[in-house]
Amino acid sequence: MKKNFDPIIEVEDDELDIHPSHIWSEQKYKLVGGYCDIFTKAMRKEWEILVYVDLYAGPGYTKIIETNKILRTSPLIALSLPNPFDVYIFGDDNKKYLDTLETRVKRDFQGKETFFINGDCNRTIEEIKSKIPAHGKGKRVLTFCFADPFDLNLEFRTVNELSSNKLVDLLILQAYYMDANRNYENYLNDDNDKIAKYLGDTNWRNKFQESEFYPNNFVQFLSNTYDMNMRAHKYLEPQRNSIKYPFKNVKLYYLSFYSKHPRGNDLYKKVQTYADDQIGLGI
Repeated sequence: MKKNFDPIIEVEDDELDIHPSHIWSEQKYKLVGGYCDIFTKAMRKEWEILVYVDLYAGPGYTKIIETNKILRTSPLIALSLPNPFDVYIFGDDNKKYLDTLETRVKRDFQGKETFFINGDCNRTIEEIKSKIPAHGKGKRVLTFCFADPFDLNLEFRTVNELSSNKLVDLLILQAYYMDANRNYENYLNDDNDKIAKYLGDTNWRNKFQESEFYPNNFVQFLSNTYDMNMRAHKYLEPQRNSIKYPFKNVKLYYLSFYSKHPRGNDLYKKVQTYADDQIGLGI
C-alpha cells in the first residue's frame, strides 16, 4: 500500500538562518503539508494551474527547541510534494529570512516557478496577487494560501483582497490564545486598532459588549465574528483545528481552513489522517 506524503522532513544544518519553534509546530506542518498533498493530487486533472501562496514564509528551516530537530517549514514542504504546484509565491517582511529561503529554493528546487516578495503582506498584497496567473482564456487557476502569522497581524482587508476575483482556499493560523487572550486589556483600549484591522470592523468593541460572549469569552467572539465575515465573502463554514501544548490541555491557536466550495472542506477533512491524536476538530 502506497504511503502518504510525510510533511515532517528532517534536514541537516546548512549553516544558514534557521527560525526556532516549539514541538507543537509539527502538528501545523502535518496539516498544511497534508492538505497540500491531497489538494494537488485531487485537483491536478481538473485545473491547468495550481498556485501556492505563503504569506509568512520565513527562511524555510526551523529548529524544534525541545528536540533540536531541524525541519523544513511550509514553503519547502510545499516544494517537496510528489505532485507539485505550478507556481509558488513566498512573502515575508524579514528580508534576511526571505533571502535565505530563496537561497535554499534555488539550491534544492531548481526549475520551479517561484516569486519572493519582501514586506508586510498587508502592504504587499497587490504585488502578491499580481503573481497569481489570471483565470480564464482556457486557463483554470486554483490557489491555496497558507497564512502563518505570529499574532493577529493578518488584516481582513488583505484576505479579502487576495480572494476577490480569485479562487482561493485559505489555511489561517489564528493566534487567539497566544495573542488575543494575553493582550485582552490592551485590545479593549480605544487607541488600539489591531482587532479592528483583523476583523475589518471598527465597531467591534460595541458588538462585543452587546454579545453573549462579553466579557469572558473573547476568543469565541473573535472566532464567530471572523467566520461570519468570511461567510459574507462567500466562504463556507470553516474546518478548524485546535493546536494544543503536547501532553497538556492548553490551547495555543487555531488553524482554520476556509473554502468557497464544499469539495475543499471535504478534502481538508481527510487531512486528519496526517495529524496525531493531540489535534482535535472544532472549538
